[in-house]
Amino acid sequence: MNLFFCQNIENDLAFLPETEARHCVQVLRKQIGDAVSLVDGKGGFYEGVIEETGKKKCVVKIQKQTQNFYKRNHFLHIAIAPTKNIDRFEWFLEKATEIGIDEITPLYCEHSERKNIRLDRLEKIVLSAMKQSLKAYLPKLNELTKFSNFMATLEKNNDPKFVAHCQIGEKTHLKNNALKDQNVTILIGPEGDFSPSEIQLANQHDFGSITLGSSRLRTETAGVVACHIVNLLND
Repeated sequence: MNLFFCQNIENDLAFLPETEARHCVQVLRKQIGDAVSLVDGKGGFYEGVIEETGKKKCVVKIQKQTQNFYKRNHFLHIAIAPTKNIDRFEWFLEKATEIGIDEITPLYCEHSERKNIRLDRLEKIVLSAMKQSLKAYLPKLNELTKFSNFMATLEKNNDPKFVAHCQIGEKTHLKNNALKDQNVTILIGPEGDFSPSEIQLANQHDFGSITLGSSRLRTETAGVVACHIVNLLND
């Protein structure tokens, strides 16, 4: 199934954005009368037929719609330091989106080796992964944020919060901490791990120290493992 992304929906008509329209009409050779499926990134799943086409446009007449399409019973936010090799971070974004994630904040930490990201490119990867995995919710991807700023802007609530790190100290496995049907925020550090001061700051903001297992994991692997554990607990 080819799934298209569209947020410009008025009554029973969907107006595909230019990039999606070109892919539909020029690449896939879809024609008037062909059946297509759409998602709006906000939980809406739509089925319809193409009513009008052009080089840069495609209008779909909606025949059936489902709201809250496969809505999850929890909210997962992972704040993670982008890797020096951006391909590895892009891999994390793709796999986490496929598994199920709601919000991602790229973190700039004391030991970070990457100081900038191309948000527009990363958003396209997340969008593509959402469509490929037949999801109707588009994860929110935030700007690169300094670790201290992230801590300062956190909302105060009782939702579980965890920081995964490699420092010696008392830690328990994420699988024994994350609970079903709860919102959760997880911090994943850079290749050089979080600094002791960052871990201390996280703990002061009610982030419990956790481990993801006995193996030493790459940053992007740790992010995927954390994402999988939370989703598995909520299946």
